Amino acid sequence: MTKPLPNTAYAVLGFLTSREPMSGYEVRKSAENLHYFYWSPAQSQIYSELRRLAAHGYVTSELVRQDGKPDKRLYQITEAGTTAFRVWLNETPAEPTMMKHAMLLRLFFGQSAEPARLGVLLEQFISDGEEALAQIAIVREYAELDPDARWQGIVAAWSEAHFTTEIAFARELLRRLADGEL
Repeated sequence: MTKPLPNTAYAVLGFLTSREPMSGYEVRKSAENLHYFYWSPAQSQIYSELRRLAAHGYVTSELVRQDGKPDKRLYQITEAGTTAFRVWLNETPAEPTMMKHAMLLRLFFGQSAEPARLGVLLEQFISDGEEALAQIAIVREYAELDPDARWQGIVAAWSEAHFTTEIAFARELLRRLADGEL
């Protein structure tokens, strides 16, 4: 049995299952909506995953010549890639969620921080969270218009609940900090 691929590779396969052949750039643009809840890949990471998938026989590619622009390579999922993606999606357990949360890391060491600095960090966290909610709302609105995107709508709703809860807790910490309770 081959070693399982990282989730990022399966995410790339997932994008390739839903469309005609895509360039690495098009995969990267499609992946932008994932950064609120899973991954924000660099373009180089997309190409690295595409090479890995090609080595496994999960994607094929074709060089397309373009006039007046650089040539581009289009990738398409293979039958083996579709099978691997479906096995991952339908049979492989999801790993436990591991938080990699920069704000929580700072708060963990809060006893060594200046209270005013923690306040600034919390305010920025709230602002960033509100911006994320605005972007997630766009994904949710799109999903409501497209019957094939109902699962993206569910993920958007879950993400909204997550960010709403985090923002509320950060506001409470900010209040307690301002009141000298922390």
